[in-house]
Amino acid sequence: MLAIVGTVPDSKFPLTMGKVVLQGRSIWLGGRAVPVNRGTPALLAAACSVLEFLGHSGPFGYLVGDLGLGQGSRRLYWHLAENLGSTQFHTIAFHYLQPDVDWHNRVLFAVEDLPRKPLLIADAGFMYAAKMSGQAPSYDLFTPDVGELAFLADEAAPHPFYTRGFILHEDNRVPELASRAYLHDNAATYLLVKGARDHLIDRRGVLAVVEEPSCEAMEAIGGTGDTLTGIVAALCATGMDLAKAAALAAWVNRLAGCLSDPTPATQIAEIIEQIPSALAKAFQSPEFQEGYLNGVRS
Repeated sequence: MLAIVGTVPDSKFPLTMGKVVLQGRSIWLGGRAVPVNRGTPALLAAACSVLEFLGHSGPFGYLVGDLGLGQGSRRLYWHLAENLGSTQFHTIAFHYLQPDVDWHNRVLFAVEDLPRKPLLIADAGFMYAAKMSGQAPSYDLFTPDVGELAFLADEAAPHPFYTRGFILHEDNRVPELASRAYLHDNAATYLLVKGARDHLIDRRGVLAVVEEPSCEAMEAIGGTGDTLTGIVAALCATGMDLAKAAALAAWVNRLAGCLSDPTPATQIAEIIEQIPSALAKAFQSPEFQEGYLNGVRS
């Protein structure tokens, strides 16, 4: 089963957990409806869409309200540290939480005490905390954009705000940034770097580059990185090989975007609605039938 951990920008939203269901353009969790927009709700909705299409149970969600001050995140960190030991998740995806090295480490130790360690995926704040704590190699997948990759590549930066300028200016050098992150043990086993061209990378180098289909309008739509993380997390939770799931997720995310006929005004919920069609198209395509993913080293 897949677990997804994150926050919503609502200080009044209580710590809530349970199975997540996608209904229209809202997710339902613990009897509460949360509109699908960017951030963790978009990630959850994308994962729900994938799992439902593939005939699997929806994800288990952990959500709390946090406006960036950290109180909600700390409540969620505490709950996870105290209770993850009684869970049996196949995959856990950590998303937006206020970075906190001490609490991150408590959660990671709780995970590592499990009889069977789940696949660990981190994006956004939890990825920052993993790097800042020196525990990045404990993770199976990070899903950074290029700016976040620059932070991972800067061995001296204690926080993304302090990424050095000469590294930030290397936006077009994804393989070099990834190599630098691995050199200093600041990367997960795999990196799925989100951007105009999506790169799947491990310590050996680039495994796959996905750049088609390409819809220019998607660059202006907030939340497409969140949906990519949700898709790959859901595919991994079905038992698909992680590297192949990442490459397929990048392809499906792009297909869904193009199928929504996007404009700069398109909302992320409109793209999520196209994920089942994108999956069907990917699975039925000659590229997939003939082994589109066979070239991905794992």
